[in-house]
Amino acid sequence: MSDFIKILMRKNSLRKQCQELSVGDVEKVLSDLTDILAERKEEETIKAAEENKRIEKIEQIRLAMKEAGLDISDLSELAEVAPKKTVKAKYYIVDAEGERHEWSGRGRTPVVFAEYMQQRGISKDQLPSVD
Repeated sequence: MSDFIKILMRKNSLRKQCQELSVGDVEKVLSDLTDILAERKEEETIKAAEENKRIEKIEQIRLAMKEAGLDISDLSELAEVAPKKTVKAKYYIVDAEGERHEWSGRGRTPVVFAEYMQQRGISKDQLPSVD
């Protein structure tokens, strides 16, 4: 919570901060806060109305599904989960044991590649590429 908000939320702190203000200045601040309050109330009313519409639509769909003899598990059976796309390897190296390691060149550099590049004093662009 910011210091400004702490002052606004505590009556004594607010009183202390307003000591240097004239009555006209305090009235101006009060008027501005009243306007802000009215705006916030209107926003909350709109959000509540939108949420009520959303709940009504959900209930209509639920009733239509019930009348059709369907339940939520019927929908989940139809939902297809898109498989995660794999990125094709761009670089490869063969380690001391003869094991081939492949890397797409994206994300954090695998340890085996970092060690390989450091030992040979080369950059990622100089790695052998998968054809």
